[in-house]
Amino acid sequence: MKNIQAVAFFDLDGTLLNDKSQITPEIRSAISSLKANNVLPLIATGRTIVEIEHIMHDSGIDSAIVMNGQFIQVEGKKVYSDEFTYEECLKMYEHVKSLGHEISFYNDQHIWCSGHSEILTNAYAFIHSEAPIIDRSSLKDKTVNMMLVLSEDGDEHYLKHFPEMTFYRNGPYSIDTVRKGVSKGSGVNNLFKTLNLPTVPTFAFGDGINDLALFEACDNKIAMGNARKELKERSSFITKKNTDGGIVHALKHFDLI
Repeated sequence: MKNIQAVAFFDLDGTLLNDKSQITPEIRSAISSLKANNVLPLIATGRTIVEIEHIMHDSGIDSAIVMNGQFIQVEGKKVYSDEFTYEECLKMYEHVKSLGHEISFYNDQHIWCSGHSEILTNAYAFIHSEAPIIDRSSLKDKTVNMMLVLSEDGDEHYLKHFPEMTFYRNGPYSIDTVRKGVSKGSGVNNLFKTLNLPTVPTFAFGDGINDLALFEACDNKIAMGNARKELKERSSFITKKNTDGGIVHALKHFDLI
């Protein structure tokens, strides 16, 4: 997109998506209007590209900061990728299994896990997704951008033994695991550095804890009506709930559409 006048970053669950994790016709129309007004829309999510291809298609958004900032795609092309080493993945795997948990590994095109469990099944059902395939083959030749710990506990253990990692518990069954200092906010900064984008207004839309860093990196911080208290306290504007036209309401409030 040329002549960019602003950049808008959208979280998915509880923000851009409805209660069935779907894009509504109203959202698609709003995104089309954003583009017509030279506003670059990006999805900012803990999920990876292969998980959200249908969402990108339905919304008309082809740019995204995924895996909480570990990977960036702009207009369908990879522009940034932060990858774990084999040793980092192996250490995490060993700790996960020692606690009786499972783990999923992510890159932009593939997701695979160490085994299936009730907690893993619940974690993916929580975001209306199917459990990934089981692959216990060596990680040596695999690209891993993010790890997902499938557990209902153990948070303190992981924090203690992996100070070089950042952990985001975004639901009752799983913990997003990325490199220390990596966040949706660092993704915003890396996007501007990588593409050498001009200084234009930035807008962040979110509802969860992992959106705090996104808020910090953006000029305008829009909390959904259903957002966590912590986001609302740091917001520039509190819009309606995601199920009550909150995105469109906020875009109109800021004269973006």
